[in-house]
Amino acid sequence: MLKPLSLPQHLCHQDTYLEQSFGVLCWNTQKKTLDRRFQYRLWSLVHQYPSAMLLLQEAKLPLGQRINLAGLSYAMAPNIQTASHQYGVLTASNCHFSELEPLLSHSRELRFATHKSAMLSWHLLPDGRPLLVANVHAVNFVHHRRFWAEMEELRGRLHHHSGPMVVAGDFNVWNHKRNGYLAAFAKELGLTQAVMENPHHIKSMFRLPLDFIFYRGLTLEAAIAIDTDVISDHNPIYARFATH
Repeated sequence: MLKPLSLPQHLCHQDTYLEQSFGVLCWNTQKKTLDRRFQYRLWSLVHQYPSAMLLLQEAKLPLGQRINLAGLSYAMAPNIQTASHQYGVLTASNCHFSELEPLLSHSRELRFATHKSAMLSWHLLPDGRPLLVANVHAVNFVHHRRFWAEMEELRGRLHHHSGPMVVAGDFNVWNHKRNGYLAAFAKELGLTQAVMENPHHIKSMFRLPLDFIFYRGLTLEAAIAIDTDVISDHNPIYARFATH
């Protein structure tokens, strides 16, 4: 496994902007993005839960090739590259990406000595304000001090944005100390957690949920965790927002 050398992207909606109300679907896909069953289910989900944004963790892409993700534009921040594939977080959208910033953790996880990644992207709201979207797969299998340091690094980067924000992903907060760190991170940034309907569908470990959607400067219209019949070891979570 190699450190990623390229940043895959396919941006074909650069003339389209976010609407007054928009959905965000967040899903750790367990490297299933090339499977036909996953792709069929994704099309179904986007139809049932209209989504301007897909925030995928553990996405898998063929090296140097494009894939069809429900017809959406996408950009990936890889954390792993092999001879034939890249893996990482992937943000897909039916709207304009005005800026992209991939991030790679300083820490490496013990089991495979790999980094984790995050993708920051900026999108224009109907009133012209930039919305910052952070798609996060937090580092796992490290001491809690390293976890906190990585979250602080991300917080420092997000702190520079003063406007509306969505921060979502798999935060790997499987103990109370990590969960407390995440709560402090959200509080420092003025983020509110989108509380899900059907929370029993959210992937958990030791009875603590791992997947979250946080937001700021938006109005939450709906939020739900969706059962997807064991396509991935995580279920997707969905939130719909309106601009102020």
